[in-house]
Amino acid sequence: MRKLALPLIFILLVSIGNAQPSSTDKITFPVPKITVEVGKAQNSGDLAVTLQILLLMTILSLAPAIIILTTSFTRIIVVFHFLKQALGVQQMPPSQVLVGLALFLTFFIMSPVWDKINKDALQPYLRNEITQAEAYEKAIEPLREFMFKQVREDDLALFVSLAKLPKPNNRNEIPTYVLIPAFAISELKIAFQIGFLIYVPFLMIDLIVASVLMSMGMIMLPPVMISLPFKILLFILIDGWHLVVQSLIQSFH
Repeated sequence: MRKLALPLIFILLVSIGNAQPSSTDKITFPVPKITVEVGKAQNSGDLAVTLQILLLMTILSLAPAIIILTTSFTRIIVVFHFLKQALGVQQMPPSQVLVGLALFLTFFIMSPVWDKINKDALQPYLRNEITQAEAYEKAIEPLREFMFKQVREDDLALFVSLAKLPKPNNRNEIPTYVLIPAFAISELKIAFQIGFLIYVPFLMIDLIVASVLMSMGMIMLPPVMISLPFKILLFILIDGWHLVVQSLIQSFH
C-alpha cells in the first residue's frame, strides 16, 4: 500500500507544478504617468485659473482659523473650558464632545449669516451672474455685520490706532484685517466674564467643604474630592447644560 501511495503523491505534486503559470506569463497592467510641469501660460486665462487654484488651496489651509476667529466658536469653547475647570472634572465630558457641541452651536448661531452668504454670493457666483470679486464683497458683508454687532468699541479703536488709520466715519471705512482681531479679543473678554459667573457658585461649594473639613480636623483629606459630588448634584438640579447653552446663545446680538 505504501509503494502505491508514493507514486501517486509524486504525480500529484508534478501536476500542481505544471498548473502554476510560468514567470514569463505574468499579466501586466498599464501604470498611469503623472507629470507636473512649469511652463509659460498660453494666455491670461490660464494664469488666472492657476492663481484661483492657489488662492483656494490657501483658503482651505486657513479654514480652521477662519472658522475659529470669525464666528461664535471662540466664545463657546472657552466657556466650556471654564465649566470643566469649575466643576473640577478634567476628563469628563471628553474634549472631543465639547468641541463637537461647540461646532454645532456655532452652526446654529451662524446659520442666518451663512444662509445670506449662500443666497447673495455663492449661488449667483455658481450661476456665473457675478464675478469673483463681487462674490467676495457680498460674502464678507454679512460676516462683517455679525462681527460688528459683537465687537467692543474699545477693542476696535485699539486696532484702528495700532494700524495708524485715520478715524473712520462709518463701518465701511474699517478694514476687515482690523475688525477680525478686535472681534477675537472681544469674544475672549466676554467668554472670561461668563466663565467668572460660572466659577462663583462652585467656588462657594469648595469653600464650604474646606471649612467643614478643617473644623472636623480632617486636614489631610482633599476638599476637591469631597466637593465634586456636590458640584455635580448642583449642576444637575439647576439643569446646568440648559442654562449654559441658553446663556451662550442669548449672549450673541
